Amino acid sequence: MKKYLAEMIGTMVLVLMGCGSAVFAGAVQPFASVGTLGVAFAFGLAVLTMVYTIGKISGCHINPAITLGMLLSKRISGKDAGMYMVFQVIGAIIGSSILYILAKDSGSVTTFTGANGYTNVLPAFVAETVFTFIFLLVVLGSTSKGANTKFAGIAIGLALVLIHIVCIPITGTSVNPARSIGPALFQGGEALSQLWLFIVAPFLGAAIAAVVWKGIDTEEA
Repeated sequence: MKKYLAEMIGTMVLVLMGCGSAVFAGAVQPFASVGTLGVAFAFGLAVLTMVYTIGKISGCHINPAITLGMLLSKRISGKDAGMYMVFQVIGAIIGSSILYILAKDSGSVTTFTGANGYTNVLPAFVAETVFTFIFLLVVLGSTSKGANTKFAGIAIGLALVLIHIVCIPITGTSVNPARSIGPALFQGGEALSQLWLFIVAPFLGAAIAAVVWKGIDTEEA
């Protein structure tokens, strides 16, 4: 149970800090704007700090797509994978609820939760699939047998920063179904109607990454 709770806490922190930066310090904020680059670093730093906080307990997936990749790579059991995903979504909902409470009466934000969204479905689907694929390759490679795993958190965190820099203008960047589910539940409307893409595409990208990594890895897990 400890590892499930760790995943819940880690995902809560990711959503609260990453989406919170977009809500309160995104480009639309005149006095506290960090822009796209700042939001990208907020997500990356949230992952990096959680890797070194809860990594020893749960491995710090805090992302159902990562958990699926680990499952397909036979690094986690089916039971644990299912429970990880459940608690990741719970953590995202908790993080989104806190963010919603903080934002709803602030009077200075355009979104309460930092929900994902898109204008055109094809580029959005391609972006979420490809960038999740890249992200999972970094995760699988940096945590694989023979890798210098002490620096895995840095590689994973910086990879997420790079992905956000490119993908934020397209979808707001998900590459994480839990990160999308929590905010969408509170945002409602179009965010909920588009949620399917931010579940299907990351899972597809993760599955492709697991297959590709198995083909190119030189060490057995």
